[in-house]
Amino acid sequence: MKILVADKISSIGVDFLKQQEGFEVVEAYGTYKDDYSKFLELAKGAAAIIVRSDSKVTREVIETAGSSLKAIGRAGVGVDNIDSEAATDYGVVVMNTPGGNTIATAELTFTHMLCGARPLAQAAQSMREGRWDRKIYGGSELFRKTLGICGMGRIGAEVAKRAKAFGMTVLGYDPYLTAAKAEALGVKQVDLEELFRQADYITVHMPLTDATRDMIDDKAIAMMKDGVRLFNCARGGIINEDALLKGLESGKVAAAGLDVYVSEPPAEDHPFRAQKNLNLTPHLGASTEEAQESVGLEIAECVTSVLTGGGISNAINMPSLDAQTLKTVGPYLELCSALGSLVQQLALDKVEKVKITYSGKIVDLDANSLTRGILKGYLKEVSSNVNFVNALVIMERLGLQVDVLKSSEEVDYTELIKVEAVCGNGESVSAEGTLIGKGNSPRIVSVNGREVEVEPHGCMLVIANSDELGIVGKIGSIMGKDGVNIAGMSLSRNEVGGIALNIATLDSDPSDAAMEEIRSIAAIKQAKIVHL
Repeated sequence: MKILVADKISSIGVDFLKQQEGFEVVEAYGTYKDDYSKFLELAKGAAAIIVRSDSKVTREVIETAGSSLKAIGRAGVGVDNIDSEAATDYGVVVMNTPGGNTIATAELTFTHMLCGARPLAQAAQSMREGRWDRKIYGGSELFRKTLGICGMGRIGAEVAKRAKAFGMTVLGYDPYLTAAKAEALGVKQVDLEELFRQADYITVHMPLTDATRDMIDDKAIAMMKDGVRLFNCARGGIINEDALLKGLESGKVAAAGLDVYVSEPPAEDHPFRAQKNLNLTPHLGASTEEAQESVGLEIAECVTSVLTGGGISNAINMPSLDAQTLKTVGPYLELCSALGSLVQQLALDKVEKVKITYSGKIVDLDANSLTRGILKGYLKEVSSNVNFVNALVIMERLGLQVDVLKSSEEVDYTELIKVEAVCGNGESVSAEGTLIGKGNSPRIVSVNGREVEVEPHGCMLVIANSDELGIVGKIGSIMGKDGVNIAGMSLSRNEVGGIALNIATLDSDPSDAAMEEIRSIAAIKQAKIVHL
């Protein structure tokens, strides 16, 4: 398998890849910018592409790589240079390394905060110029000041720990921060406006999205205290640059520190460069020896795990499954795929909604992964390019609603998964399954409410018929005449003389003529071949 390393990562990470059996590691540092045509040529047939921030993995690159591409790895946090939507369309896992540069970025943020409180950079420059300006470079203390942190993820949490050590009061804004986590960090949860109004120092640690772009603008700065200090070591554009410039020039913002910019590098004549109360660094967040080694090795390990069938970690466009989680949910995935595929093939009318119900102990597992497995199976006959990554997206594009329920109702099995396809004519098709025995063997235990026991693999003949004598014999006779062996059969009915369900597992597909003969039997209401 070819691994294209487009940007330079640590030698430790590259060496790790080279040690993997069956990997061909192609180091193409700088090729994206220097010779794009050559870069595309190298991308052909790649199983994985690893980048930092210099190379872009666009839709064209993904299409050029072709069906062999399974993973794209970003040695760093931001994935702005990767077309994640295109990757999802083609079923490619996109991964980053959010933990590798956490400490480095948190420490850089705190360095900016300290330099914003005490003008060390300016004082050092004056010393180099032969001056002794003790009186004009006074500062303030962090002690007993209030720090507002926008974004309480890994980096925000590390900044909070350091701020607490300096005796600061810490306010945290994050829509996903739980009360328990805030309490554990010693952070007071507030809304964004309260943070703006109360904080003496404000730092942002959020991704750049439509919701966070220009989050700190003229209106936000107007809410803040006079003399507030602002810092951004996350993504350029979260703090509006024009608004920050006006705040610095007016004195509303006493000092600021930036490591990231809307356009990188900023133009040589950018007005930021002339601001004496603004400290600028050239995107150094992850630029420590330890961080570079960490992210390089981490992304190499993530890519290797995906390509060798191990766990999926740090995935941007699908749930991450570590090895332990994969070991737990793995036995269910075959069952999930079979249930999804079965109801899709049995549905007689256009399906509008797929309902999934988890019951029993299975409700404690990763439902997201199981659901993707069901949808992957459902779409098997619908799309030629479906996998765990893009199954949800394909369902959305087809206009199919997906409802997922975790039920507390008692069921007949320790774990039970029910999949129901609701059709446009109001009818529905359902199948239920579980795992049985020490080997966790998947079983279909109900179809359309009828109890059955069927191993979900290979070719199956599904028949609904009036409950009459001789039907099984007639089916067996037709299959025998057609040279098709019946490997197993499960029978069920709703009531004596009602509608019976007959599911036969076959060693091979029956001929069209045999199927027509079965359907010509008056008692047969439906006869369909299903492949699982």
